[in-house]
Amino acid sequence: MAEQKKTKILNYINVFRGLAILLIVAGHSMQFGEAGSFAQRLSVEVFAGGTALFIFISGFLFQHLSGKYEYKNYMKKKWTNVVQPYLWTAIPGILFCFLFPIRYGNAFDGLNPLLQIPMMLSVGRVHNTPAWFIPMIILFFFSSYALLKAEAKGILYKLLPLLFIITIVFPRQDVDYNSVMGLSYTAKYLAYLKYVLFGYVHFFSMYVFGMYCSAHKEIIDKFYNSRWLYIIIMLVLAGINLFSPYTNGTVSKIFLTIIVLAYLKHYDEWLIAHTRLNKVLDVIAKYSFGIFFVHWYLFFLYNLAFGLPNVMPVVHNYALTFLLVFVRFTAVSALSMFVLWAVKTILLKINPETNTRSFIGV
Repeated sequence: MAEQKKTKILNYINVFRGLAILLIVAGHSMQFGEAGSFAQRLSVEVFAGGTALFIFISGFLFQHLSGKYEYKNYMKKKWTNVVQPYLWTAIPGILFCFLFPIRYGNAFDGLNPLLQIPMMLSVGRVHNTPAWFIPMIILFFFSSYALLKAEAKGILYKLLPLLFIITIVFPRQDVDYNSVMGLSYTAKYLAYLKYVLFGYVHFFSMYVFGMYCSAHKEIIDKFYNSRWLYIIIMLVLAGINLFSPYTNGTVSKIFLTIIVLAYLKHYDEWLIAHTRLNKVLDVIAKYSFGIFFVHWYLFFLYNLAFGLPNVMPVVHNYALTFLLVFVRFTAVSALSMFVLWAVKTILLKINPETNTRSFIGV
């Protein structure tokens, strides 16, 4: 739809993608403190919310590569590179749901398995907690043509203020095994489906903001010039989220996105010059989608092996607790990359022509 074809992935966006997946893993593995305590709310504010960054990057890359956009081919590639690995990597989660229904939090336990599987796959959150992102991002795929049409007509970015207001006014409402207990299977399914649809509406601003920053890359330098203002705003909003009844973790992440993007672009040449560091970050970025698919399984197995809950209670003191969750984060991240590497190696040994990306996202 755009005249100029843009195919090169920018280094600073590639690095950003790797950092974003690490934040997502941290958001799941580094939460600690008793439910509702200041420590727990603080760990959520600091570590959770990486989804907002991931969606921003998705929108940025969509616009950046839109020069070669053609709806049918676009959807075909998304089927191969997003939906297929989602289906393949869903297998361990579905097995966990059947083998450990209570510990794993299978809200559909007791229902006919032939009904459970499509219900799980269509909402994601039951069999693989972070995977609700896939049904949601599919909605963005279906919206792609309309988004580029609105951009071409000069309408899309004028809507950003309204979209940000929607994000602010309608914070995410969590749904999990405990919150749907006692409901009928239909009501449980609708609650999870609502979570996906609400996520689409809530994060629409971040996707369009990503497109805007891609279309107007010069603004990223202006972000860097005003970086201290954005840092202050982010800290103030984080404080409001911590100390007031209003909670919306995405709002502070809007400004975290701006800050990280600004710094990465500003120091892009420095990163490229430091080839060893940049190579490590590039590997993490290339494995990022695969890490997204499998890290919850490794997180579950790690907790199962050590008898740990998802949210770590404070053990003796905060320093020790932080060390324990950091070790868990490091282990889950490293194990995720190792498992992906091992599976990729095996698939290529079986058939060197295998498109491993369509199986594991790498």
